[in-house]
Amino acid sequence: MRSAWRVADVRAAEDGLLATLPSGTLMQRAAGGLAGHCARLLADRGGVYGARVLLLVGAGNNGGDTLYAGVRLAGRGAAVTALLLTPDQVHPEGLAALRSAGGRVVAELPDRADVVLDGIVGIGGSGGLREPAARLVAALSELRTRSGERPPVVAVDVPSGVEVDTGDVPRSVGGPSTVTADLTVTFGCLKPALVVGPAAARAGRVELVDIGLEPWLRADPAVRVSEASDVRRWWPRLGPEEEKYSRGVVGLATGSATYPGAGVLSVGGAVAGPTGMVRYAGGAKVEVLRRYPSVIATERVTEAGRVQAWVCGSGLGTGDSAATELRCVLAAPVPVVLDADALTLLVDGSMADRLRDRDAPIVVTPHDREYARLCGEPPGADRVGAALRLAAWMNAVVLLKGDRTVIATPDGRAVANPTGTPALATGGTGDVLAGLLGSLLAGGLRADRAAITAAYLHGLAGREAARHGPVTAADVAAALRPVVAALPR
Repeated sequence: MRSAWRVADVRAAEDGLLATLPSGTLMQRAAGGLAGHCARLLADRGGVYGARVLLLVGAGNNGGDTLYAGVRLAGRGAAVTALLLTPDQVHPEGLAALRSAGGRVVAELPDRADVVLDGIVGIGGSGGLREPAARLVAALSELRTRSGERPPVVAVDVPSGVEVDTGDVPRSVGGPSTVTADLTVTFGCLKPALVVGPAAARAGRVELVDIGLEPWLRADPAVRVSEASDVRRWWPRLGPEEEKYSRGVVGLATGSATYPGAGVLSVGGAVAGPTGMVRYAGGAKVEVLRRYPSVIATERVTEAGRVQAWVCGSGLGTGDSAATELRCVLAAPVPVVLDADALTLLVDGSMADRLRDRDAPIVVTPHDREYARLCGEPPGADRVGAALRLAAWMNAVVLLKGDRTVIATPDGRAVANPTGTPALATGGTGDVLAGLLGSLLAGGLRADRAAITAAYLHGLAGREAARHGPVTAADVAAALRPVVAALPR
């Protein structure tokens, strides 16, 4: 996994590293990496020589990194111009070096640029962009490259205006509150805003420049980021002695006569997982068997037989019979996934004793509205903090769904999923996710690893389904199997 650190921890690490280096070394390392990534970007657009590079330069070290990157690009033949947002606070040595390299300072946006470097605000900023920066960023849409396209925007360390520690994007009246980058070149380590919350979508592709900071990061990361290697490592391996029961049996108390599709979709997620058998208990029995004849189907949890994990809630309903099924699931000494209607049934507190008395793991999968019903307020600006609070309160693994889904554990660890896509914002995709998650639990994965793996593969399946047009939940379920099959062993 990769890791992201809060601003205070990054600052402390920088202070430790700076004390061991000659003055200016760290900035030159950052500027060299930034210039290299810009050069590679320009190589696909006619090359560095003769390219028009626009620097948006704010105060302090972030502006200094930007200016020195401009120096290096000017040395390779680029025509570099710098627009200074706070001339009285500009990095003086960086500005002098740019002028010596042939760079020019301009008072307003030029008509053309082949790449724009956003060095307005670094990790010390908060509260979104203010004037004149907001007006300037809004006007970037009018710029064009030598071929008539919109120039790519490269954010320096983080997109200016984002809340670095939370990934929130401040609301604005009028102009944009943040820069939206095509590429973010970040220094030393990832920051939370690059991997969680709405800010992550503003970062574009993220490239990390090693400046020697990592050994100095003493604190625990604010959030980790799952990778394909994690999923490959955790996915259960089949041995020659395996049979259907040893691979695990997952039970699904989902769907109803009113919502049979939820039962079918959750089973679709489960059969794409590693388990050897799926048991279904619910009011969509006929529809499930029609679509998946290998499933063992009954109408009630008490009739289902032994399982290694339960999934409960998707399309179950919230009446008395649904509450009875949830109580039976919670009474089973196996890991459970609680989704959708099961979360609604928990809100009044009538099942609090069932939750407290459980020794086996619980995974809950709320979206924002379900989170608000459970907690009395929405997740808010800090989605990682919100997920961690719910995990501690419920003593459960929390999978807080969203474009950058957050998985949080009761002991204070948080992981962001990088594979999310807006294509998954359609009815029923959460049912597929819950089924896959239950199958992974029944297959023997630890609760947090099962949640991380399910979110990662579910996101990939959403992306795969979107390649073929508008996405439905059934498309996502169908895409899961080829996505799983593509995992290198």
